[in-house]
Amino acid sequence: MADHDEAMCRQVDGGVTRVFEVFGKRWTGLIVATLMPGPVHFADLRRAIPGISERMLSDRLMELAVTGLVVREVDAGPPLRVAYRLTEAGRAMEPSLKELSRWAETYLAEGGQCPERFRK
Repeated sequence: MADHDEAMCRQVDGGVTRVFEVFGKRWTGLIVATLMPGPVHFADLRRAIPGISERMLSDRLMELAVTGLVVREVDAGPPLRVAYRLTEAGRAMEPSLKELSRWAETYLAEGGQCPERFRK
């Protein structure tokens, strides 16, 4: 095993830091996962994510748009409707989200607790 000084051991990977700056915010991962199959209208997106307020959904969608993961599309109608879709960068998260979901099924029971058999 290589020797590491204390400073090296405490550094967090820059890529991991950037990922959690975006996906560490509540609701962001659920929004991206909901958009994975294709574009979704705002009202449908709100209904698909229980507990999220319209304000929070709007804020998170704006953040994801600024980050370049989501695009807002306006259908002039009538009636006027707004849909959101993932960009190529957003869709590229699919394998990671699927892997996180598999990990949660194995290691996180309902309620977010790691089963006793994995605590060793």
